[in-house]
Amino acid sequence: MKGKVPCEVITWYILPVIRRELATKLVKEHGITQKKTAELLGLTDAAISQYVSKKRGKIELGDTGAEEFEKSAQRILDGQPVNEEICRLCKFLMSVGILEEIDEGL
Repeated sequence: MKGKVPCEVITWYILPVIRRELATKLVKEHGITQKKTAELLGLTDAAISQYVSKKRGKIELGDTGAEEFEKSAQRILDGQPVNEEICRLCKFLMSVGILEEIDEGL
């Protein structure tokens, strides 16, 4: 990585994408209010608004992980701890080479 440690890339690039995808799924596909989504994800209403409007988490994944994000959204709605799902999604994204893709774009 070009001078950045993997944890730094995860914090700055991957975590916001995970939050964006989860917020978007919960609000737009599951019809959960932004306020309730903020409570579920441990974020503010304003942060959810920015994630849903793509002002945060700007890296596009295309169809990469769409099923995994849906699975996590449903698990969160079913009461699964958010942190466990975020970690699961992060590991998934790393397994499909997201760190290398981001590194190429930096």
